Amino acid sequence: MPPTDFTARLARDRLAAIVRGRSADAALRTVLTLVEEGIGLVEVSLNTADAYGVIARAVRAAGGDALIGAGTVVTREHLLRARDAGASWIVTPVLGEGVHAAVEQELPVLAGALTPTEAYAAMAAGASAVKLFPASLGGPAYLRALKDPFPDMPVVPVGGVDADSVPEWFAAGALAVGVGSPLVGDAAHGGDLDQLRARVRRFREVAA
Repeated sequence: MPPTDFTARLARDRLAAIVRGRSADAALRTVLTLVEEGIGLVEVSLNTADAYGVIARAVRAAGGDALIGAGTVVTREHLLRARDAGASWIVTPVLGEGVHAAVEQELPVLAGALTPTEAYAAMAAGASAVKLFPASLGGPAYLRALKDPFPDMPVVPVGGVDADSVPEWFAAGALAVGVGSPLVGDAAHGGDLDQLRARVRRFREVAA
């Protein structure tokens, strides 16, 4: 998917799930449950057990228009292995090699940034959007301030986004939100998938 199309997809879906787990099988079940419940953007963090295998299996099993991404991509090697596993989008915690490699490979990338300088550098490097991380440090008020000089910058807050705060993030100018444990809970460690489904319904409701 071209990076510009991915930015539009973020705007359409408004919610991306982040899966990080100690069990590869539980992580895969979590990804597929998220997709079944209507989450079309799912990031598998590379610090998940057998992350590349989980990505490859999820890509094969998910079908439809679900897009499986790779997160915590820091190095060029991470990027190339994620690409080979079938990841269709990339998330980094920081600027650097992972961002540049993704742009070089024409893979959409959410580039991790916190300060205005980092956010501007991320977009100048070719990122599809800025991953505002950790978003909890400044909250929606910080995003609102960041958007003052950069009103057209696509920003996706990650880290500290829960169901109650989702409307505040969108009111502050978020393009979409990325959510890990408040949504996924312990599912990727073998937790209850019915509880996961209930959380998905809640998040989809507040993100609509």
